[in-house]
Amino acid sequence: MSGTLQAVVAIFAIVALMYIGNLVRTKRLELKYALVWFAVGTMLLIFDLAPGILQWLTNLLGIALPINMLFFLGFGFVLLIILTQTVVISNLTRKTKRLTQEVALLHRRIDNIKSREEETKEIIESIQKPDVGIAYYVDSEEP
Repeated sequence: MSGTLQAVVAIFAIVALMYIGNLVRTKRLELKYALVWFAVGTMLLIFDLAPGILQWLTNLLGIALPINMLFFLGFGFVLLIILTQTVVISNLTRKTKRLTQEVALLHRRIDNIKSREEETKEIIESIQKPDVGIAYYVDSEEP
């Protein structure tokens, strides 16, 4: 690889790592998800600055060309990201279902409280109203 291309890749990796750090700092990306991206950026920087490591790893695993090794690592990285995102989505789905059920139970409790409140008001109003059909007479004559 030419020196110019190595410099461009190194600058790109450093800028990408700084961008990921900024996303974590501004809380737009959680650290636990950013760690994978930090690892990839660091590996890219290491392979760029020391291409002998990639060649050694390629020979160790019996892969024909270093570019094939990079594709293999990229494919593994994509599978890792898909797996972690699937786990996150599953957890969020479970939590959403639980929260929806809790909200439904709370709405039911509120409705029960409101109906008991209405019943209580009706009872209080019926106690406070005098019966219209009964007349009270005061007998002024004494025997």
